[in-house]
Amino acid sequence: MKVTKISERNFAEEVLQAKETVLIDFYADWCGPCKMLSPLVDKIAEDYSDVKVCKVNVDEENALAAKFGVMSIPKLVVMQNGKIVNSSLGYQPYDSLKSLLKV
Repeated sequence: MKVTKISERNFAEEVLQAKETVLIDFYADWCGPCKMLSPLVDKIAEDYSDVKVCKVNVDEENALAAKFGVMSIPKLVVMQNGKIVNSSLGYQPYDSLKSLLKV
């Protein structure tokens, strides 16, 4: 599956109305740990066809980041049926990312 860039405009359609599990990566272009995590998040999109992977640039979408209480990045949020079911903060190895999805 491809990675979807999320904004306030498409958030409801892409995340809240999604039928599948959604993994949201809150990141910033200047963030070192975000840059390290990004290829692993992209790999989740490739390896899990039943998971919708989305990314939110906190510098561009600060209101959306605030709604999720993002105070530090990278922050990953897993949602099902429009509700948060799991989350993590900071860099995670690939196996930890896979474990986040097992809710």
